[in-house]
Amino acid sequence: MAFPMAVSESGVGLYDVFLSFRGEDTRLGFVGNLYKALKEKGIRSFLDDDELMRGDGIAASLVKAIEESKIFIIVFSKDYASSEWCLDELVQIMQNRRPVIPVFYNVEPSDVRHQKGIYGKAFAMHEKSNLDSDKVMNWRNALRQVADSSGFLFRHGDGYEYELIGKIVDDVCNKINRPVADRPIGLEYRMLELNWLLNAPPIGGVHMVGICGMGGIGKTTLARAVYDSIAEQFDALCFLDEVRESARKHGLLHLQETLLARIVGEKHIRLPSVGLGIPIIKHSLQKKKVLLVLDDVSKSEQLEALVGRSDWFGPGSKVIITTRDKQLLKSHGVEKIYEVEHLADGEALELLCWKAFKTDKVYPDFINKINRAITYASGIPLALEVIGSNLFGRGIEEWESTLDQYEQIPNNDIQKLLKFSFDALDEHEKEVFLDIACFFKGFKLAEVEYILSAHHGDCLNPHIEALVEKSLIKIDENSCLKMHDLIQQMGREIVQQESQDHPGNRSRLWSTEDIVRVLEKDMVSKIDMDGLFFIFNLLPLHFFTIIHGTCKIQSIILDFSKPEEVIQWDGMAFAKMKSLRTLIIRKGCFSEGPKKLPNSLRVLEWWGYPSMFLPSDFQPEKLAVLKLPSSFFMSLKLPVFLNMTVLNFDKCEFVTRIPELSDAPNLKELSFVFCENLVEIHESVGFLDKLEILNFEGCSKLWTFPPIKLTSLESINLSYCSSLVNFPEILGKMENITHLSLEYTAISKLPYSIGKLVRLRRLELRNCGMVQLPSSIATLPELEVLSIWQCEGLQPLKQDKYVENNSLMVSSSNVKHIDFWSCNISDEFIEIGLAWFANVKELDLSTNNFTVLPSCIKECCLLRKLNLDYCMHLREIGGIPPNLVILSAVRCTSLKDLDLTVLPASIKECCFLRKLILDDCENLQNIRGIPLNIEFLSAINCRSLTSSCRRMLLKQEVHEAGNKRFCLPGTRIPEWFEHCSRGQSISFWFRNKFPVISLCLAGLMHKHPIGLKPSVSINGNKMKTGFQTKLFNFEFPVLTDHILTFGDRQIKFEDNVDVVLSKNEWNHVVVSIDIDFKWNPTEPFAVRTGLHVIKKNSSMDDIRFTDPYNQPCFKEKHILTHMGISQRPFVQMQKEFGGEWSSLLQPLALKDNMIWDSNLMESSQMSSTAGVKDSGVERLTSELG
Repeated sequence: MAFPMAVSESGVGLYDVFLSFRGEDTRLGFVGNLYKALKEKGIRSFLDDDELMRGDGIAASLVKAIEESKIFIIVFSKDYASSEWCLDELVQIMQNRRPVIPVFYNVEPSDVRHQKGIYGKAFAMHEKSNLDSDKVMNWRNALRQVADSSGFLFRHGDGYEYELIGKIVDDVCNKINRPVADRPIGLEYRMLELNWLLNAPPIGGVHMVGICGMGGIGKTTLARAVYDSIAEQFDALCFLDEVRESARKHGLLHLQETLLARIVGEKHIRLPSVGLGIPIIKHSLQKKKVLLVLDDVSKSEQLEALVGRSDWFGPGSKVIITTRDKQLLKSHGVEKIYEVEHLADGEALELLCWKAFKTDKVYPDFINKINRAITYASGIPLALEVIGSNLFGRGIEEWESTLDQYEQIPNNDIQKLLKFSFDALDEHEKEVFLDIACFFKGFKLAEVEYILSAHHGDCLNPHIEALVEKSLIKIDENSCLKMHDLIQQMGREIVQQESQDHPGNRSRLWSTEDIVRVLEKDMVSKIDMDGLFFIFNLLPLHFFTIIHGTCKIQSIILDFSKPEEVIQWDGMAFAKMKSLRTLIIRKGCFSEGPKKLPNSLRVLEWWGYPSMFLPSDFQPEKLAVLKLPSSFFMSLKLPVFLNMTVLNFDKCEFVTRIPELSDAPNLKELSFVFCENLVEIHESVGFLDKLEILNFEGCSKLWTFPPIKLTSLESINLSYCSSLVNFPEILGKMENITHLSLEYTAISKLPYSIGKLVRLRRLELRNCGMVQLPSSIATLPELEVLSIWQCEGLQPLKQDKYVENNSLMVSSSNVKHIDFWSCNISDEFIEIGLAWFANVKELDLSTNNFTVLPSCIKECCLLRKLNLDYCMHLREIGGIPPNLVILSAVRCTSLKDLDLTVLPASIKECCFLRKLILDDCENLQNIRGIPLNIEFLSAINCRSLTSSCRRMLLKQEVHEAGNKRFCLPGTRIPEWFEHCSRGQSISFWFRNKFPVISLCLAGLMHKHPIGLKPSVSINGNKMKTGFQTKLFNFEFPVLTDHILTFGDRQIKFEDNVDVVLSKNEWNHVVVSIDIDFKWNPTEPFAVRTGLHVIKKNSSMDDIRFTDPYNQPCFKEKHILTHMGISQRPFVQMQKEFGGEWSSLLQPLALKDNMIWDSNLMESSQMSSTAGVKDSGVERLTSELG
C-alpha cells in the first residue's frame, strides 16, 4: 500500500457532490434534473460543463474537482462504459476512497459489476483497440468496486424519476449535513452576528471581515460554519486552514499556489515567486464572486500575499480572516472585525456537562464542582471540552483532587492546561498521542493503522478511543485524524523539551531544520535531494546524498518527487539508527541496495527495493510489516517471521516461489498481485490460522494452489490467474468469506468442499471455463447471488459422489439472484437448475441457446424478475411464475405465431406482472390474456403481431385500468382519444382541477435510438412535473410506424401552480413530447399526438379543446340566431356535446349558406372531429328543433 498523503480539512469540501455520468445519455435528462435538485437544496455539486473554467485543461480540472469533492454520484447508463473518459474518471474517483453513491440508470448492477451485456460489448471494443492492458484492468476493478456499493437502481417503468432523485438528494443530505462541532453550543447566534457583518454595506463591493480571539475560543469552528452555510452563493470557493503552520512549513509561495489552484480548478500551478504571484492572483480573482477563508493568520505578509486589498475580488465576494491578533487585521485595513466572546455561563454549563456526563442533565451533588470548573475554564470552549472529557466517569473525590491541580495552573496558560490532560494519559496512550501530533494529523486512520499497530500492538483501538474521549483528537466524517493546533503544539513541545539544543537526542523529529542539523553531522558528499520526505514532512534538503542518523530516530519516510534521479549512496546510511522502527521509501531510485538495516525495524516498506536480497545480517525479530512492491527482490528467505502481519510483494516480476511460512503464525495479509513469474506456493500458506487477506490476482503462470484451512480468511482473490486449473481444496469450515470472485482463470470445476464456505453470500465466476458446479452450491446457507457468465459448456448440476442420498435434489437454497449469462446452457440444464434453485427471486438466462422454458418455472413462486433477452432459439415459454413482476424477452427471434410460440394463457393468471418487454421479437404474432394491471409493455419492431392482438392491446378499458405505457407497431390513434393534432404537441384548456389524461403518439419511426419525454406548459409557463423521466428509450431503430400510449397518471406539479393559473377561469395547457436524439437530430420523423381525458377522474365541463376566450360561444349563438333557432337549449347542448358541438354546427351553417369562420376552430380540433358520424349532425339538428 502506498504511503498516504495528508488530506487537509479544506482539501475535501470545495464540492459536496461530484457527478460522474455519460453526457450523451443523461446530461439533458436525469443528471440535469438531479443537479438542479441538489442545487436547490444548497448542495454544491460539480457538473463538468457547468463548473469548468474557460481555458482550463479539462482533465486537470476534473482531477482537481474530484480531489475536492466529498461524495461521488456515479450514474451508470447504457453508454457509460463506452467512454474511456468516463472510465478514467471513475478510476480517479475510486482512488480517492470517499463515499460513492452508484445509480444504475436503466442498466443492471450485475452488468456493471461483471462488464457484461452492453458493458461487455463496450469492453470488447476497448480490448480490440489495443489499449494498455493495465489500464483496462484498472477500469474493470473500478467498476467492480463501485458496483458492490449500495446505491440506487432505476428501470423505466418501475417508478418516477423525480421520486428517485428525491431519494438520492435525501441520501446526500444525510451524508454531508453533519454539524461542524460535536456540540455546536452558542454557534447559531454567533453565525447570525457574523452574517450580519458580512451582509453590511461592503467596501468597494467586497465584504472583508476578520474574526479574532484567543486560541481555543472557536474561531475556526465559526468560520467553517458560516462558510458551509453560504458557499452555494459563490462562483469559486477556498478555505485555507492553518495558514500560520502551512507558511512555516511550506512557505508563502506554496500557499499562493494552493489558493490559485482551488480558485481556478487547476491541479498543478507553479508560480515564479511570491511577488510575481500577487498580480496573477489578483487577475484571476477580479472577475469572480469568491468566498475565501484564511484561517489562523499570524503575519501581515501572509495577508499581503494572499488577499491584498478589496479590489482583488469581483463584486459580491466575501473574505473571512481568522487570527489571534486583532492589530494585524486593523493594520491590513480590515474594518469589520468580529471578536469571539467567551461562552456565557449557561453555554459553558451545557458544554461541560455534555463532555463530563454525556447528558444535558446537571447532577445536584456536582453543582459546586461544576461551577469551579466553569469558573476556571473562563468560557473557553477548548478548555471546557478538555476538562470535561478528563473528568468523565470520575467520582466527586476525583473531581475535587483534579480541580485542585487545575487551579494551580494560571487560567490564561492554556498550553499547561492541555499538558495536564496529556499527563493524565497512560504511557501507551502518550506514545500514540505523540505519534499523531508529530506525524499523523490529517491522515486517514485506516491508512496509517498498520504503522501504529506495528508500534503499539492490538491495543491501538482502545488508545485511539481514549484520546477521542479526552477530546485530544477527533475522527472526522472521512475517518481522518483531526487535532486542534493548540493540542498539536502542546504535543510537539513535549518532544522538543526532551533535548532543547540537540534534535538528534529527541524521540521524534518533524522540523526540516532539526533534521538537517542531525544529517549534517555525518554528511559525506552532495547531490540534489529535493523531495525527501522525512517523518511525513517534505524536506527541501539540497545537496545531500549519504544519510546517516543517530540511535534516537524512530521513524523515516522518504518520498522522492523526482524518481528519475538516481540517489548515489553507499548503503550504510541506516547502520547507526538502532532505534529505527519505521522505514518507508517511495519512488526513490538508489544506486544500490542497503548494506545495513536496523534489526529494530517494525515496518519496512520500500517501493522498488533496489536489491535482490535483504542484508545478510538483518534479523528483524519485531518486524510486523514487510512491503517491497515493484522490486527486484527474488528470495523470500528471511531469518524470522514470527511477528509478521503483512507480507506484500506485488508486481515483483522476479519472484518465482513462496517458501514455507509456518514460522509466520501471525500473518494477516499476504499479497503477490501480478507476480507474473510466480509458479509455486508452499503448502504452509494454506494453514495460516490468522490470515485474513489472500491476494494472488494476475499471477498468470500459477497453475496450482495448495489446499487451504484458513479459518480467519475474509478475502481470497485468484482472478486473472489464467493458468490456474483447480480451485484449492477446502479442508475445514471457513466462516468469514462472504464474496468469492474467480475471473479469467482456467478453473473448470469447483470442489465439493466449496460448501465449507458457510458464510459465502456472493459467488461470481466469469470467463473461467467453468463446466461443472458441485451440488454443494445449493446447500450454502447464506448464498444470495450466483453469477456465472461466458462459461460456455456449463453442464447441469448433478448429485456428487460424496452424497449418499438424493435429498439435495429438492433444495431449499436461499439464492436470490442467479445469472447464467451467455453460458450456452441447454434445455436439460434449465429444467434441472430450476429444481435446485426454486426460491430464486431474479433469474437471468439471457444470451443462451435453450429452446423451451419449461412449465416447472411456475413452481418458482418467489421469482419477481425473469430475463430471457437474446435467447434466439427460444420457441416456447411454458409458463409464468405467479408473482412475476418483470419479464424481458428482447430479440427472441424464434418466438413465432404458432401454438408453441404464442405466449401461454397462464400469463393472464400473473396478477403481479407489471412490465413486459418483447422488443425485436420479429416473429411474435400474438399475446393472449394481457392482465389489466400491467403498466409497461414494449413490443418495438414486433411487426408480426396480428391486427386482432394489436386491437386488444389498445382497448380503452385496458388503458384506463391504471398507469400504462405501451409501445407497439401501428399507425392510427385509437378512436377513443377525443382530441388529436399533428406534430409533437397538443393543447387544451381547463378550469378548476388539472385533468387526468392519457396521451398517444402515432406514426413514430426512426432509424436511430431516441428517447421521449413529455413537458407541460400552463399559460406559457413551463412547469416542473412528475414527468422527470423519459417515457421510452428506444435503444433499437424503430423500423416501422409505431404507436406509443401513456397516461392515467395525475400530473404532480412541483412548482406553485397557483402562481401561473389565470385569474379568470380558463387555463391554456400545451403538452409537448421532447425528442432526445442520440445520434442524428436532423433525421425526420412523422408523429401525431392524441389526448384522452379519463372521465372517471375529470369533468368534461372543465375541459375545452378550443380557445374559450376566442368567444366561440358567441359565434355559435350567432349561427343559431341566423338559423332562427332559439338559444334556450344552448347550455344543455354545450354540456352534452362538449368540445365536439361546435364542429357539429359547421355542416348546419354551411347548409344554411353561412360563411363558416375557419379561425373559429383550431386545425387540431378539426382533425379530431373529421370522423364524426352523420347521425351526430342529425341528432343536433333534431335537438335544435
